[in-house]
Amino acid sequence: MKRVFTLLLFILGFSFATFAQDDDPLEVETSVKKISDTEYDLIFTIFIEDDWHLYSQYNPKDASLPMTIKPSVGDEGYTLVGKAVESETTTEYSEIWGVDEIFFTEEATLTQRIKLDDTSLRQISLNIDAQVCKEFCLPYDNDFTFSLDGGDIVETVAEVSETSKELTSSLNLDLKNKELLNANVNGATDEEKGNLFNIFLLGFLGGLIAFLTPCVFPLIPLTVSFFTKQSEKKSKGVTNSILYGFFIAAIYVALSLPFHFADSLDPEILNTISTNMWLNIFFFIVLVFFAGSFFGFYSITLPSSWSNKTDSASGIGGIIGIFFMAVTLAIVSFSCTGPILGSLLAGSLTSDGGPMQLTAGMGGFGVALALPFAFFALFPKLLSALPKSGFWMKAITVMLGFIELALAFKFLSNADLVGQWNFLKREIFIGIWILITVLAALFMFGVIKFPGGEKVRRVSGLRIVIGLAVLGFAVYMGPGVTQKPIWNQNLLSGFAPPQFYSVYELQDNKCPLALNCFKDFDEGMAYAKSVNKPVLLDFTGWACVNCRKMEENVWSENNIYNTLKDDYVLISLYVDDNENTLPPEEQFDFVKPSGKIKKIRTYGEKWATLQTVNFKNASQPFYVQLSPEMEVLNSPQQYTDKLTYYNWLKEGLKNFKE
Repeated sequence: MKRVFTLLLFILGFSFATFAQDDDPLEVETSVKKISDTEYDLIFTIFIEDDWHLYSQYNPKDASLPMTIKPSVGDEGYTLVGKAVESETTTEYSEIWGVDEIFFTEEATLTQRIKLDDTSLRQISLNIDAQVCKEFCLPYDNDFTFSLDGGDIVETVAEVSETSKELTSSLNLDLKNKELLNANVNGATDEEKGNLFNIFLLGFLGGLIAFLTPCVFPLIPLTVSFFTKQSEKKSKGVTNSILYGFFIAAIYVALSLPFHFADSLDPEILNTISTNMWLNIFFFIVLVFFAGSFFGFYSITLPSSWSNKTDSASGIGGIIGIFFMAVTLAIVSFSCTGPILGSLLAGSLTSDGGPMQLTAGMGGFGVALALPFAFFALFPKLLSALPKSGFWMKAITVMLGFIELALAFKFLSNADLVGQWNFLKREIFIGIWILITVLAALFMFGVIKFPGGEKVRRVSGLRIVIGLAVLGFAVYMGPGVTQKPIWNQNLLSGFAPPQFYSVYELQDNKCPLALNCFKDFDEGMAYAKSVNKPVLLDFTGWACVNCRKMEENVWSENNIYNTLKDDYVLISLYVDDNENTLPPEEQFDFVKPSGKIKKIRTYGEKWATLQTVNFKNASQPFYVQLSPEMEVLNSPQQYTDKLTYYNWLKEGLKNFKE
């Protein structure tokens, strides 16, 4: 319970703090006091800015998160002797939590005693994980290094073998014309901005669909009437309702912010998450579970105590009360919005725009969900024009279930591709989608029904039109299960497995569009040198949606295909190929500039590291043009349109010849 509130406060705190201040509200000084040859007191003196407070280690469990002090990750050779001794604290009753909270103001002193297991240790590190608040809360998570003998703090650099050092060095390419790599760094391109806008629109559409679900739709007149009746003035009611809508949108946007921080800490983390085989299987199971909820077999709800707690907090009044009303809506409507948000989250993580796409999608969703509340607050008389809840709402919910089920198999396909299990080939995947689509059409025609739905006595014209459209999509996909489709299924690009991943084994080289390609960087560069052709370095992934779209919609264009086939040496490096391990002699420990170690054991880990080290980019698709002498021929290219890509290829060729 408390972690839900704390997470929301953390998330909103991140966004508010970004604009409100640049300084940390805490300033920490450290010192060491020797007790014996094996025991030391490590002392934190913390100065807290005005109006802020820092929660104690002894704060109650059912309140704001208490502070913890623990060894930093990887630090060993000593143990903590109990909890840190604290200086004077303040105890104050919290209306929100209903308990006395314990915290520090202005200044705090924490004395943590340690006992050495290894007496040769000269320095150790402790981690403080805490919560600091005023109108909003911020997480505080920092490591502090102490010198036990009073000497200088030495940054530790992990020891690795000479072989690892050599292989680490080999990943740093001796690139020439590096300035071209920065050509598109400053600001987003028009294509990237357009892509984010499209994601925003998709999220907006998801929010509109969520608005029509039985968990949200009936709340519109209820909440708007509450605001207009409870406010002394009509203008005040309108203001409060608009503020309520703003908080709804802000909550959903804020849920995406932690992924920005994770991405800044490790640029490969989203790629690692999205291409993880077992995580994709988890997404498959979750979406199937969500689909069952939409079909009416069961209901997904958060614990009632959560909504009761937020509902009681909403009675505080003022801006805080309105905020908790928005949180209450988010919790109460979770059974309908949760599956849609789950799909949005999973889809954004497996796409190539990273956290920005997730924020754009969440923003669109939150805005669409919040707009009706603000709109009907401005024009309350229009509430009477809203249609009554009925069978149409159940139909929307069931159709969402079919969409969730279809998306679930996309994630199972990702796992199959990454794991190279070879059971969900392209034709089988399309066949499953055809079956799901036909069942959806039969539902719209009233042939099949689901629990909780009424028997259809008369099929309306709208249901027939929707059913025919859905059935038409099944017909469109039909040729995809044959060996030689009579038309291309471009709408499936990025969703269905690649064309070479076929039950008919149409080609053996496992390269896009049967092009000749290399899967190893050194082999490809050696071949390019022997034939004196430029290299197209293609950082791609088995689970990369935009990679498939580029290959099937852009590379398939005749002039582009012929250019790739005749004028370039294609090197396709799959950054999520983590099932094929490197030979033992090629496995190594990569030393990061910070001194930390990244174990390189698979081809995917090697190629992902090669991309981030040399090109400061971790998204796919990512295309680089190189000469055999490692000259950068053009600025890098990512997901784009046919004309832009063709002109980019021709410009690279021109630069190579010159």
